[in-house]
Amino acid sequence: MKEKWNERLPVHQLRIARPTDKWEEVNSFYGDEGLGLRRIGGFNKNGYEGVMYGLPSFGVHLEFTRHVNGSPCPAPTEDNLLVLYLSDHEKIDEMIERLNKLGAYEVPPVNPYWDKQAHTFEDPDGWRVVLCHSSGI
Repeated sequence: MKEKWNERLPVHQLRIARPTDKWEEVNSFYGDEGLGLRRIGGFNKNGYEGVMYGLPSFGVHLEFTRHVNGSPCPAPTEDNLLVLYLSDHEKIDEMIERLNKLGAYEVPPVNPYWDKQAHTFEDPDGWRVVLCHSSGI
């Protein structure tokens, strides 16, 4: 009998975590003021403060942390992307408007693929976020 993928790797959630020295700006960018991701949790222990943003019911989370002694973040390359697939043009336009109000404007993508169906932004730490008009895979 062929083994199913989830039997080989019984992962229930995926969390991508990274530090930031631009705590307030990053929270504005990813939270209600910017992209509008839902805050699903947070913590403050052992000298670390963290916040998690998630996509409800998909088990995918972004976690941002900072340490009391600072959390240096080297800038990533312009090809490091977090791609959000959205099928609603109006919602994308709303997100772009909120990001623009925060001072985040579109940047040209390195890969020309994203030029035709997406909008690329840099978060306060220089990580790129792509809003792609598509239902995904």
